[in-house]
Amino acid sequence: MPIPEDVTGDEIDRDVRQELQSLPKTLAEDVAKNLVMVARLIDEDPEGAYGYSKVALRLASRVAAVREAAGFAAYANQKYGEALAEFRAARRMTGTVDLWPVMADCERGLGRPEKALDMAGAPEVHKLDKAGQVEMRLVAAGARRDMGQLDAAIVTLQSPELASNSVQPWTARLRYAYADALLAAGREREAREWFAKAVEADRDGSTDASDRLAELDGVEFVDALSEEDEDGQDVEDGQDVKDGEDVTGESADASPEDGDKD
Repeated sequence: MPIPEDVTGDEIDRDVRQELQSLPKTLAEDVAKNLVMVARLIDEDPEGAYGYSKVALRLASRVAAVREAAGFAAYANQKYGEALAEFRAARRMTGTVDLWPVMADCERGLGRPEKALDMAGAPEVHKLDKAGQVEMRLVAAGARRDMGQLDAAIVTLQSPELASNSVQPWTARLRYAYADALLAAGREREAREWFAKAVEADRDGSTDASDRLAELDGVEFVDALSEEDEDGQDVEDGQDVKDGEDVTGESADASPEDGDKD
């Protein structure tokens, strides 16, 4: 697959670069460039990222970072079985538990929420850092919701991290998930409060909490590019609108049909 000229491969993390040192230099450079493309595209073009990950996988399937990248690319494309296999391979190679939460979420994607809950209670969770433990809590709450256990999902999300006023990288997503669960349970007033708190913590726009909050407040967003511009011209087809007519061609002072009345 084509690699843009501005991609050198040096953009990858130091740890990944160190893993690639086991490969011949030219091969390592090719793999690095493909991994850079995976990282660059995975959010905006998951299919493209997946394509580059398959190239890297063919070149260096015995490198843990490559298996992990392939797993995330498959995960972004909702290929949960493939993602889970790649994450398991990466975990065997590294011996770490960092991928445990996303592996559990793959089980959810495969329609096995009970398995995700089993993983949430496994000893591996205690080996995760704080961010990983919060992620695992989010996955467990999602699994509860998959099983129709809304109250249990709400309780699962109630934690010191949720109650803390400190804003961490996971805070917005945790508050958002809690608000969403409350709303699903019909607790609209509380949900609004927590969507507002999610907005306060969402400094990089990782959630649509502001839109959800506006929706609860009855705020309706409209497209700024309306079909009729301020000069009374039909923007869509460029035709002038005659005096006394609306954009449909009907008289502007005509009464609406009974069925159209507000």
